[in-house]
Order: sequence, then structure tokens, then C-alpha cells
Amino acid sequence: MKKRKIEIMDTTLRDGEQTSGVSFSAVEKLTIAKLLLEELHVDRIEIASARVSEGEFQAVKNITDWAKNHGYLNRVEMLTFVDGGQSIDWMKKAGAKVQNLLTKGSLNHLTHQLKKTPEQHFAEIKETIELAQKEGIVTNVYLEDWSNGMRNSQEYVFQYLAFLATQPIARILLPDTLGILTPKETNQYFSKITEKYPQLHFDFHAHNDYDLSVANVMEAIDAGAKGLHITVNGMGERAGNAPLASVVAVINDFYKNEVEISVKETKLYAVSKLIEAFSGIRVPANKPIVGENVFTQTAGIHADGDNKNNLYFNDLLPERFGRKRAYALGKTSGKANIEKNLQELGLELNQEDLKKVTQRIIELGDKKETVSKEDLPYIISDVLNSNLFQENITIESYVLTHSKGLKPSTTVAVKFDGKLYEEHAQGDGQFDAFMNALHKLYKKKKKTLPKLVDYAVRIPPGSTSDALCETIITWENEEKRFITRGLDSDQTVSAIKATQKMLNI
Repeated sequence: MKKRKIEIMDTTLRDGEQTSGVSFSAVEKLTIAKLLLEELHVDRIEIASARVSEGEFQAVKNITDWAKNHGYLNRVEMLTFVDGGQSIDWMKKAGAKVQNLLTKGSLNHLTHQLKKTPEQHFAEIKETIELAQKEGIVTNVYLEDWSNGMRNSQEYVFQYLAFLATQPIARILLPDTLGILTPKETNQYFSKITEKYPQLHFDFHAHNDYDLSVANVMEAIDAGAKGLHITVNGMGERAGNAPLASVVAVINDFYKNEVEISVKETKLYAVSKLIEAFSGIRVPANKPIVGENVFTQTAGIHADGDNKNNLYFNDLLPERFGRKRAYALGKTSGKANIEKNLQELGLELNQEDLKKVTQRIIELGDKKETVSKEDLPYIISDVLNSNLFQENITIESYVLTHSKGLKPSTTVAVKFDGKLYEEHAQGDGQFDAFMNALHKLYKKKKKTLPKLVDYAVRIPPGSTSDALCETIITWENEEKRFITRGLDSDQTVSAIKATQKMLNI
């Protein structure tokens, strides 16, 4: 049986940017557009709404210029409005060739927002489609609030679809605008439409207000959807949109014999992290596919099972998404978890020593302290009073200055294999100045430092101003990405402690 091709339309740059507090710069938008089309291989991208701002116009122009030069222009889409041709003029100037025309998919919206009759609305839509056709612009049509339209005014929806079936359009886009559909309703409503108009191309646009977006996407696929709208990390208004990574995994695992998509799974995590950085919206650690913890076994019994014929694996293998399985260290860790981490570090302990180290990690977990793989050598040295781990590099002393009107500066003295070196630098903050001094020092020694890719500070809730704070820094070099932690009542000092660990690793 020939597989059915489903188009994946990514609307991170348009609907996703409506996430509260998110605004991508023009450079970020172009970078994201390139990644979505060239790395992830999504079929289409919706990049902006027409007539928003001068900055938005320039961002769109950058993308359309690039897309035209690389043969992607027919895959770049704009949200437009029934506005007497103003959106079409805006698109012409911006160089865009595909409009997603926003129209009313429920009688409630039409009556109370536009205060128009269906006939008036359809006439204006027809005029907009004709204007677009004259300018060589392809039209897709959104039926805003379609889900409520099917619930409360189906007669209107089918009257509208009968009109659209006569128009020169490419696709009809059916959004669950307010995220109110159940999976059962999604299947019923979508099936009713696709059975009546099998020749038309219908996209489904899910929102996640009840955490049902992926389930609803599955029902839309079953009911004959030919396109799906998603966003990276499920970004979007309110609870967001259907998340790209989850939808791709679901299709590849549960519809692999009947549906095909073009998205490259191995790129999902990298693109997710980039969007996280650009948007400032952190991905929850337990978010499927792209969350930091989703391929981490915490319970010791699970690590033991993985050693015995992969008893706790499912089809979502981390390697599919360019990731690796990890084994957490904490109070529920068993010896198997610790052994897995030791293997990665190239270390081996006898059973008696392993038992002692396991007990210390459990004690630290009881105190709510987080333990990483990189902490293991320190713990082993401490527990066994061994010389397994020696700090060859120590930060002997430092002076941190921060004065109004002057750039923060740091003088630092670092001991390498018993010899002391000193350096001074300025920066945008005290820790930045400290890192700049380290970079200068390492440059003199013809060495390079790993790149700092994430910096997070945790303070216990409800604590007083003298509470301990934990700084967690993620580093990356050519070989790997790793995390170090530092604990101190002063945030900068805790970051310096985490950095000293990095220098020795």
C-alpha cells in the first residue's frame, strides 16, 4: 500500500512567537527559517503576520530574499487578512508568494466580531483571492474558530466550505483556535468534512489548552488530514500549539506503515535547544523527546534492567534524536546507576568501594543535593580517601570589583601543577570578567577553554538573603557537553567553584 504524504507546516515564527514575552529578532528569524527548511526538512513555514511592523517587514524580506535564492519561496507562508488588498500589497513589497488568509470559521465570530452576513464575508474573501491571483500569490484559507463553528454552527461551516470549493485556493486550514476539541470530536468533525470534500486539501491546526493537541493530531490523521501545523517546543499563545517533536515521533512510530513525513528526527533536539535559547522559554525537563530528563533513568532497578537485555527501553531510543541515555545519581540510585556513570568516565571500583560510594550519593540525595557524573571523581576521592582525583588546577585567589560607572573587573591567581599565574580582565559582569581573565591566561599557555552554553542559579524557595545558592554551568568542547556545580552563599563564588571543577575535568 502506498503511504500517504502528510505536509508538516511549522508556525514557530508566527503562531509560536505569540508566546507571551517572546520576540525573535530579524537575524534569529532568518536563522530559524534556514534550520527548519534545510536541517529539519519541514515542508512549509509560516513566518509572520502581514502589516505588523517595520521590523517584521524587514525580517520577512530577509527570509524571502534568502528563500528565493535557494528555491524555497513557495514553502514560505504569511498570515494575511481580508482588508481590501492591504495585506496583498504588503506581501508584494516583502517578496512573499503564499498567503494564509484569516477568515471566520464560526458564525459566532462572524456575527459578533465582524458584524457581517456570510454572503458579505464570502464576497470580500472572493475579492481578496482574486487580487492575490492577479499578483501571482497562492492562497490558503484559515477558518478561524472552526472547532466552535463545528460545535455550534455546522450549517454555516458547510455553507462556507461549499463556497471555498469553487475558489482557486491550494489548502483549507482548520484550526482548533481555542484548544477546545476532544479527540472524539476532532475525528468526527474532520471525517465529516473530508468525506464530503475528498478532493480538497485540509490542514489541521491544534492548540494544547487541555493537553490534547497530540491526541487530536492523531485523530485528524485518521480522519484524512493532508497537513499538520506544529511549533518547535509547542510554543504559542496560552498553553501553546501541538509540539513538533512529539508529533513527528508519534507519526514515525504509530503511522509508519500508512503515513510518511519529511522531517529529520535527528535534528529535532538541536533545533529545540536553539529555539529555547532564542525565545528564553525553557523547555520543561520532562517534556517528551526534547526535555533534559526524558532519556535519564533514575531508579537503580531500571539501570540494572538496562544491563540485562535493555528491559526498560521503548521505541523512543535517544539516538534517534541525536541524544544519549543517562543514568541519574541521587537517593534512588542503585549500584547499577553508578556503575553506568563510572563506565563513561573510564573508572572501575571493587564491590566494597562501590557500596561506600553508593551510600554517600544516597546521603547527598537525602539532603536534596544534586550529583552529576562529573562529581563522581570528587566523591570517590572523598569517600575512599584516595588519590584517584587530584586537582591539578586550583583557583588560589581572586579580587572581584563592581563599581558604579566602571566596568566590573577581576584579578585572578591560578595554580597549574604547582606554579602560580596571575591575570586581570574586565567584563560585562563579575563572572564575565573572571572568565575573560581565565581565557587570557589559557591563551598564554596555548590552551582553550570549553564554551559556556548554559548558566543557571538555584536558591532554595523561601530562603533568607544569606542562603546557599547553587550555580549549575553547562560546558561544551569538541568532544562532549558536561555540567559542573558550585555551592556558596555568594552567587559569583559558587560559579567560580563550578568553574574550577570544569578546569580539572
